[in-house]
Amino acid sequence: MEPLTDAEIEQRLAAAERWQPGDGRSIVRELTFPDFAGAIAFVNRVAERAEGANHHPDILVHGWNKVRLTLSTHSAGGLTDADFQLASQIDLLA
Repeated sequence: MEPLTDAEIEQRLAAAERWQPGDGRSIVRELTFPDFAGAIAFVNRVAERAEGANHHPDILVHGWNKVRLTLSTHSAGGLTDADFQLASQIDLLA
C-alpha cells in the first residue's frame, strides 16, 4: 500500500474534520466520554472494527474519560487510504 501525498492528506483531512494531523505521518482524534466505562466501551467497539479491517490504531485511554486514537500505516511509513477508511468507520462509532 502506497503512502498518500501531502496534497491527498490535506484533502482528506478537510473532509474528516474531526481528525487532526499527527506527527506528519499520522492522524489523531481525541474523544471525551461521560465516564471511564463509556471510554472503555468505545475502545472495545473500535477494537472490533480495527480487527475486522486488519488495521489497528494506537489507542491511549487517559484522564479517566478520554481516548486518543492515532492512525498510521507503519508498514507504508505514513498515511494510506486504510487510515482514512478506518477513521470514517470510527467516526460512525463515536
